[in-house]
Amino acid sequence: MGEWTLNPGVIASLLVAEVLYVRALRVLGARGVAVPRLQVLAWHGGLALWIAGLLSPIDAGGHEGLTLHMVQHLLIADLAAPLFLLGIRNPVLVFLLPRPLLVAVARRPRLRGAFRLARRPLVAIGIYALVLYLWHFPFLFETSVQSDLVHAVQHGSFVGIGVLVWWSALEPKRRRLRGELWKIPHIIAARLLGMFLGMAFVVTRVPLYTDVYGSGERALGLSAVADQQTAGGIMMITDGLIMVGALTFFFWRAAQQADRDEAAAAT
Repeated sequence: MGEWTLNPGVIASLLVAEVLYVRALRVLGARGVAVPRLQVLAWHGGLALWIAGLLSPIDAGGHEGLTLHMVQHLLIADLAAPLFLLGIRNPVLVFLLPRPLLVAVARRPRLRGAFRLARRPLVAIGIYALVLYLWHFPFLFETSVQSDLVHAVQHGSFVGIGVLVWWSALEPKRRRLRGELWKIPHIIAARLLGMFLGMAFVVTRVPLYTDVYGSGERALGLSAVADQQTAGGIMMITDGLIMVGALTFFFWRAAQQADRDEAAAAT
């Protein structure tokens, strides 16, 4: 399938992210604040998914077929985004970026206001749908395969919409995640949008993206139609698993919240 892609820019970005995270942990440790192990594991789980998606043979294989391209996007955006948000939950979030950068952001109320608007559940879902479907139109998708710069923009936008959708559900600015059941249909709605796109790849019998992948045999020895059907199937399975995981997780958190509220009322 190929060799590891030792892209200096990607490696540098991953190292900077890890250095900032470790620095935040050390600052908190010096102040006597312990960060839960599961939170740290979530961060490094997201980092491992980025390494797999951006440096492993999956990256090179994404230029040879839709299946591996889809796997790459699922790894770095759909799966890594919630792990990163869990990993940077407060108090880590406050200390993750250098103070000068935080001050610069704090002095831009319009930027902060735009982000607050974009992360609202209904707005985030709309942005998610728009970005997801636009990038899969043939012209934009094929351009992303042909241009490293456009591909990087595509990656960034997928990660961005993943963060927007998960932000309101995982609430990284809070130290304790609230168990609110509205978060379940919110996440399911986003995943259904992905499943519909995956289903379109499964049922389409005409080869897609032939300008970059051709109409003959593609990566993994798949035919053109089998390649896009496999990509769509993987997308649908991943979205389905995320929906089941979100359903289980947020019901569990809601039950915990109910127990805490009941205990507080009894005292």
